[in-house]
Amino acid sequence: MNVLIENLYEVKSFENNNGAVIATVTLNKDHEIFNGHFPDNPVMPGVCMIQMIKELTERATAKKLFLSSCSNIKFMAIIDPEENKLLNLTINYSEDDGIIKIKNTATYEDTLALKLNATFKII
Repeated sequence: MNVLIENLYEVKSFENNNGAVIATVTLNKDHEIFNGHFPDNPVMPGVCMIQMIKELTERATAKKLFLSSCSNIKFMAIIDPEENKLLNLTINYSEDDGIIKIKNTATYEDTLALKLNATFKII
């Protein structure tokens, strides 16, 4: 799997079953990205979450993808990498005519952190 931001997260488990992915990732709380976002109060950047979802979808589909649109992005809770190192992601995807549509949720413990609907072009 090609990762844009090296060492930001590690995939601990990955299940891909008929268009449904269930993945668990561990965030690297010491990654340099958290030095700027934000000093002494680290928060997982939303754009990094979207990139992670793209990369997990690429792994599931074995296709290179380009984000073409998002119809629904809801950040429901802050992801603090020091307190919420373990994230659970569910990605439901379908492919049709060169595009992949997804519905995603990201959670930690019992907290819903992110909901995302997106469309990717296969490149």
